[in-house]
Amino acid sequence: MDQQTSQSIRETLEYALQHTGKIDDTIRLQFDSFVNYFYNKNEYNNVWSHKEKWEPLADSLYRFIQNAALSGLFPNDYHFKNLQSLKSKLDRDSLKRMDANLWTKADLMLTDGFMHIVRDLKNGRFKADSISFNKKDLTDSFYTATLANLLSVKQFTPLVNDIQPKNIAYWDLKNSIEKFLESMDKRNYTYVAYPFKNNDEKDSLTFIKTFQKRLNESHCINFTDKLPDSLQLKTAVKKFQHLKGIKQDGIINSSLVKFLNLTDAERFKRIAITLDRYKQLPDTMPQKYIWVNLPSYYLQVWDHDSLVINSKIICGKPATRTPLLNSYITDMVIYPTWTVPNSIIVKQYLPKLKNNPDYLTGIGLHLENEKGDIINGGDVNWSKYSKGIPYKVMQGSGDNNALGILKFNFNNSYAVYLHDTNQRYLFKNTARALSHGCVRVQEWDKLAYYIARNDSMNLKAGDKLRYNTDSIQTWLANKEYRRIGVKNRVSLFIRYFTVEVKNGKIKFYDDIYGEDKAIREKYFADK
Repeated sequence: MDQQTSQSIRETLEYALQHTGKIDDTIRLQFDSFVNYFYNKNEYNNVWSHKEKWEPLADSLYRFIQNAALSGLFPNDYHFKNLQSLKSKLDRDSLKRMDANLWTKADLMLTDGFMHIVRDLKNGRFKADSISFNKKDLTDSFYTATLANLLSVKQFTPLVNDIQPKNIAYWDLKNSIEKFLESMDKRNYTYVAYPFKNNDEKDSLTFIKTFQKRLNESHCINFTDKLPDSLQLKTAVKKFQHLKGIKQDGIINSSLVKFLNLTDAERFKRIAITLDRYKQLPDTMPQKYIWVNLPSYYLQVWDHDSLVINSKIICGKPATRTPLLNSYITDMVIYPTWTVPNSIIVKQYLPKLKNNPDYLTGIGLHLENEKGDIINGGDVNWSKYSKGIPYKVMQGSGDNNALGILKFNFNNSYAVYLHDTNQRYLFKNTARALSHGCVRVQEWDKLAYYIARNDSMNLKAGDKLRYNTDSIQTWLANKEYRRIGVKNRVSLFIRYFTVEVKNGKIKFYDDIYGEDKAIREKYFADK
């Protein structure tokens, strides 16, 4: 039987390579070229069964696929339904066990599924972007070596654990999935796509039908072929809002749709997305780094796996998002001036300057030409400008400066930075996506002192101590302008993780920029 299966594997792979991975009407290999490369190296021998019996590793792989959700994966991505059906036939029917074609399909699906699992656990499912560290696709030799290693050591769990991120937070989240699944509402709910095109009758009708169906699933409205009128919809919406304990205004908007879509199935997808985001981080994080997570509105400083600073932040509004990036702190500025970005000048200031040339003076700003000379707003013909102006709009240093009294610079192409603020009362807000793109840090002083201590304690041979925490305190007390170069770089990661584990429980944050929604609709819409 093994010889027949081996020959069948060769012939089936030849067919698959000519038919975009298809081996029959219901099975398509996702990694057909890699699978063929492996079997070619293995002389097309079957590896998951011998003499009409499953190998123990086949059982281990099958159970992993069956319970793939525990790793933030979806079983049917790895041929689970087909494997389940095939395994049942081979286990129960002695005549089926004599069919080399069935053993061939099982072998190929398990190999293809294994390679798919390796890719998803190591690199994740969505494409690497500009801030990803794992940008290289895995090679055929990598897949083959990994599978050969498994077949050699015959231990499944240690191998799949080894290819996943080492990040503690990743494992905290992954290990919390089992408890989440135990209490998960597994009913299927219709996903409501929003917004719809107001000027597109077909799109708006599709939305109303989908919306009605979703409300029906929560027993708030009857689902019929006849579309509900506005009063029926409003009544149904109020009923749903009452069930969820939110304001009963009957209004259909993005906030309501978020609640409708916030099912356990959608929460699981957000867990899956977050686990994949960890896979885009470095294999080993720096010993010391600053971590800014925008959806949580928090900045953290980690030093040798210990959390040393945990500060509230204010990040960019959805219209002026804080960019995701990798960088490091280059310098700190005490009592900084503020050069207003051109985007703010064009959108906010220019229209007002055309009506009131002295507008900037009234809000504590001034104009400077390229030589640094102060320009009188009344001497400028503002009607000439629409996309920018040939001057800098500046705010002098001081307690009223928009940047507060200390700024942290880091290399980036977006002209953003971390800084204090003159609107510290905003840190009381729960939702803090309020800035033009920069990150305001509540515990800016702790961050400055940490960086100073890090510089002081890590002097290199020949370097002189140029400042310390006492120096910073003195300069702040005297309201002195100072630019302090940072010798020992502290890495900075600005990221977008809407799920994390806090105090042993999974916490979900608002998808403030719709990043999860975009990924969900691109990669997980059919899950």
